[in-house]
Amino acid sequence: MPELNTLTAPEAATASPPRFADFGLAQPILQALAEQGYQHPTPIQAQAIPVVLQGRDVMGAAQTGTGKTAGFSLPIIQQLLPNANTSASPARHPVRALILTPTRELADQVADNVKAYSRHTPLRSAVVFGGIDMAPQTAALRAGVEILIATPGRLLDHVQQKTLNLSQTEIFVMDEADRMLDMGFLPDLQRIINLLPKQRQNLMFSATFSPEIKKLAASFLKNPQLIEVARSNATAERVTQIIYKVEEDAKRDAVVHLLKQREIRQVIVFSNTKIGASRLARELERAGVKASAIHGDKTQAERMAALEAFKAGGIDVLVATDVAARGLDIAELPCVINYDLPYNVEDYVHRIGRTGRAGASGDALSLYCDKDARLLADIEKLIKQKLVPVELEDFHPRSARGERTERHDRGDRQSDRYGDHSERRTERAPRSNSAPMPRKEKVDPWFLKPYEPAAPAVPTEPKPVDPRNAKAPAKRAALLGGRSKN
Repeated sequence: MPELNTLTAPEAATASPPRFADFGLAQPILQALAEQGYQHPTPIQAQAIPVVLQGRDVMGAAQTGTGKTAGFSLPIIQQLLPNANTSASPARHPVRALILTPTRELADQVADNVKAYSRHTPLRSAVVFGGIDMAPQTAALRAGVEILIATPGRLLDHVQQKTLNLSQTEIFVMDEADRMLDMGFLPDLQRIINLLPKQRQNLMFSATFSPEIKKLAASFLKNPQLIEVARSNATAERVTQIIYKVEEDAKRDAVVHLLKQREIRQVIVFSNTKIGASRLARELERAGVKASAIHGDKTQAERMAALEAFKAGGIDVLVATDVAARGLDIAELPCVINYDLPYNVEDYVHRIGRTGRAGASGDALSLYCDKDARLLADIEKLIKQKLVPVELEDFHPRSARGERTERHDRGDRQSDRYGDHSERRTERAPRSNSAPMPRKEKVDPWFLKPYEPAAPAVPTEPKPVDPRNAKAPAKRAALLGGRSKN
């Protein structure tokens, strides 16, 4: 690993808060920022922007929700502006900056930010990710783009289809690189890096830097500057973390109880499995809660529709797997709930980072049962905090009455209000006394007789054949090769 030059927040602190205008950004960029109400950069932006503008490689570590996207996209736009042009020729708009993200949702969000920041410049940007038709993406790439945001798999699809050329890429960004390794993208990342020019600027931004990520960084970063604005893997101070101890069978009831007790109108509930997310969303719907699920088995159109409905207030609860743990920026999200503690301990930091963003406060509620003891210990070790499970007040789960454990024995699944849809039994109306009885079929008495073995057959003598009545044998076709000679 190359020696890192490290900047920390106290070293970068100044007497007065910096402004975006202090970085020498072009007027079109400042105009776009002003239209969005941005004047003062966040700590990660204040430290990263000047270093990126110098053309240096950077490893940026900051808490999730602190504005890392602007920390690398603003200086990228500034550096590409000298080559910006309004020509209609695709050759005048090669891919000069490549931004890789692990998930489709994060790619789409980064693309929206880049488009907003560059709206007053001639620079073109596009986003490519899987789950949707490649044709519109191909058309955008062939028209020419300077800034490309992509997920690794779909990027390689376009490379294979020869609709994308990375030979003129000057800046390469890996956003949430640790998540890409968790998702098994390492071979794809190495293939993509080999497609890029040797001379380029490399940027790596994430909330966490595991040893595996540092090893990957050492393979392609050159004398990087490490920028940290908070302790690695730290959680936001404005996020209140509470661990509720409940039985495994009572978790579904606990979610409903928390929603009603706290009167939460917008919350993300994280599940470890796709099946669990879909099932919980259905159960919340039955309980009168507007909910929808988002996970990897959903089509991209379904995932985007669920996100848009959640952001617009059409649904109150978004039940999600860790596909939503990175990059989703939902303004003033008051709460997240961990229905399951994550298997990957670093995902805990990213999950609760969906709330308490941009200086706001938020609540991170987690459900805990005895089998989660090891996962909780790993979380405490990572964030260097002690999280003591507490009892959920005024909570009386139906599972305490033995309903869930007895339902399979007595077959009364209809009474389980939160049971899986496939397990529900259709309720039948009681049969009235006047209803006709079903007609009984007549039974043949022969089938009621006991088994009697058949009498043994008596051999009979063959009858003599009169030679005068004997017929000559029928002629048959001979096999190839002729008849055998006797």
